[in-house]
Amino acid sequence: MFGVLNLNKPRGKTSRQIVNVVKRLVHPLKLGHAGTLDPMATGVLPVCLGRATKLIPLLQKSAKVYDAEFTLGQTSDTDDATGVISEVPVAAEQTQDAVDAALQKFVGVIAQVPPVYSAVKVNGHRAYAKARRGEGVELKAKNVTVFSIEILRYSWPVLQVRITCGSGTYIRSIARDLGKRLGCGGLMSGLIRCSSAGLMLPDSLDPNVLTAENLAQHLVSPVRLVRQHLNVIHRCSTSDRLLVGQGRPLSHEGEAKEGAPVGFLSEDGCELLAIGEVKRGHLQPRSVFHVDQFST
Repeated sequence: MFGVLNLNKPRGKTSRQIVNVVKRLVHPLKLGHAGTLDPMATGVLPVCLGRATKLIPLLQKSAKVYDAEFTLGQTSDTDDATGVISEVPVAAEQTQDAVDAALQKFVGVIAQVPPVYSAVKVNGHRAYAKARRGEGVELKAKNVTVFSIEILRYSWPVLQVRITCGSGTYIRSIARDLGKRLGCGGLMSGLIRCSSAGLMLPDSLDPNVLTAENLAQHLVSPVRLVRQHLNVIHRCSTSDRLLVGQGRPLSHEGEAKEGAPVGFLSEDGCELLAIGEVKRGHLQPRSVFHVDQFST
C-alpha cells in the first residue's frame, strides 16, 4: 500500500491512538501521521502508509485551516478547556470590533510561545511531562505563520473563528495571547481541523469504518498530493526514470528557483517516483519511492 488516509479524528482520542487503529489493520507496514491533533480536537488527520511516510515532512509544511472556539473571561493552565480553569473578572464585555482588531495582530509571521502543556522538548523531556510533575517549564518563542483569522460568530464570552496557518502554530496559544491582549483572559474551548495537506473535512473518513478489506480503496493517491504541493513537476522518460531510481540528478532548463521542491512522476503522470529539489540548475531526487529492478 502506498497512499494517504484522510481520517476524521474523534474527540477524546490522541492522534497516536488513531494511527494504532490503522496499524492493527496493516501490520507490519510502516505508517505515521502528518500533524498531531490534541485529544480534545477533531478533524482531518492525514495518515501515511508504506512508502508514503516519506511524504510526511512535505505534508506537515502545508497550510492548515481550523475552526476554533475561544472562551473569553477565563484562563487555563493548559490554555484550553481541559485544564484547571480560572475566571477572570472583567469590567465590561469586549465588543466585536475590539476583538477583531486584536485578532488581526496575530496575522503574519508572529513570535509564539507554545503552551506549557505541549509536546515541545525541554532538555530532552516533553514539556507536558515536566508540567504534570509540577516542574517549572519555560518555553522560548518561535516564529510561526498565520495567514488569516476570520470571526465566524461572536457572543460574549464565546468567540468562533476560522484560522488558516502554517505548521507549528498552536491555536491554544492564540486564544491565550488574545485574552492577554484584550486584558480579559482567554482559552480554547473547541477545535476542528477543516483541512490539512490539501485533504478536506467533508471527504474525511471515520476510522471505525476501516477494515483490512476496504482500507486500500480509501487511500488518497500520492500523485494528487504532490501535484497540490509542488510547483515543479517533472515527468520522467525511461532514461530519466533510471537516473531518478539511482538518486542521480537530471538536467533542467526551467526557471525554478534554487531549492524549489520537485516531484518526479512517471511518463504517464500516474506514478510518483521521487521528490527532491532544484540543486545547482539540476533536478536532484532526495526521497525515492520507486526503484526499477534494473536501475541499480
